[in-house]
Amino acid sequence: MSKKLFLFPYGGNSREALLSVLAINEQQQEEAWDVIGFLDDNKLNHGKECCGITVVGGREMLGVEPDAFLLAVPGSPTSYAKRAEVITGLPVDESRFATIIHPSVQLPPDCRIGFNCIIMPNVFISSNVTVGNHCVILPNTVISHDSVIGDYCCIGSNVSVSGSVNMGKGCYIGSGSRMREHVSIGAGSLVGLGSAVLKDIPEQVIAAGSPARVLKEITADGVKIQPDQYQPATG
Repeated sequence: MSKKLFLFPYGGNSREALLSVLAINEQQQEEAWDVIGFLDDNKLNHGKECCGITVVGGREMLGVEPDAFLLAVPGSPTSYAKRAEVITGLPVDESRFATIIHPSVQLPPDCRIGFNCIIMPNVFISSNVTVGNHCVILPNTVISHDSVIGDYCCIGSNVSVSGSVNMGKGCYIGSGSRMREHVSIGAGSLVGLGSAVLKDIPEQVIAAGSPARVLKEITADGVKIQPDQYQPATG
């Protein structure tokens, strides 16, 4: 029997998550997801579609389909700090959140994955790893043994997380980054594309480079990241 599913919002994460849902449906006909639409509060996106799935409305549709599950995966380098606020503002109980794991993902029996997570193709998660709630993990990422990924984290593609890394709540890890074993990434911090994290990163900062260095603090007013705001360090 299929389960109804909404994807929120109509962004890159949701459209890529749809591909994982379709892959699941190809392998699990009896427990397939019935994707009944994207949701987006921006009315300019209503009516748009991806792979035959349409943006059917905003969050009010969650009340129209009370038995539908929801995968809510907002967040980009410029908006990741608001993920918790956006997701907790949705009118759904946690029991209605779905977790989508692409069939190619490698999971050991002793890992723990929270609710409202998307884990995309070819991710490898090793022994005794904990992934919290509301996390996004993009393709080809490796998370090694005993690491802990906090709630609301976004991890880019081709990221290498070594053993016993502790990632605080609400981090954003840019694609191609690498983390040495036993390092900690403080809550709310952003690690830039292709960085090599060799020592602990404090909370609420932007760090980038090889090795990664703290470039600026994230204030209460927030920080908008532009592509030219950092030059990767080389020494």
